[in-house]
Amino acid sequence: MFRSPIQHCRQCGAPVVYRLPDDGDTKPRAVCTACATVHYENPLNVVGTVPVWGEDGAEVLLCLRNIEPRRGKWTLPAGFMELGETTAEGAQRETIEEAGASIELGPLFTLMNVARVGQVHMYYRARLLNDHFDPGVETIEARLFTEDQIPWDEIAFRTVRETLERYFADRRQGLFGFHSIDIA
Repeated sequence: MFRSPIQHCRQCGAPVVYRLPDDGDTKPRAVCTACATVHYENPLNVVGTVPVWGEDGAEVLLCLRNIEPRRGKWTLPAGFMELGETTAEGAQRETIEEAGASIELGPLFTLMNVARVGQVHMYYRARLLNDHFDPGVETIEARLFTEDQIPWDEIAFRTVRETLERYFADRRQGLFGFHSIDIA
């Protein structure tokens, strides 16, 4: 089970201990030894897009990462969701920040639970409005790839690979679905 180790209370700075809270909760939580604040640790949401170009959606936009983890590997434009935004807003923001791409956001395409690292990844299909990209500081290069051009051995994350594989499989069938996947 994934657990990030909280060591000090966010309210008062005192040490915390992991135990069952007094409120009847059934899971051990980080509880402050001084003020009794209970700190909940919840999954982080990663949001992004599968931006495609062309009438038939044959080309997908990938970004070459300029940051760790996996610097120098290819990924779909994605990142951590910010407070105060919807998943769709976050996916659109990440596409602009990482690729400098103009898109029309489509439906949610994949939802992947990555419990071992405490994350949920969500990718929306998106249509590129043009083929001009202006990558941000987190991206070395943003480039279009057809399925046979994708550097499969250089894909940064399993969630990106799973999403790309499902995109191209759905495209071949001519019918796009929604895919919910648990990544072990």
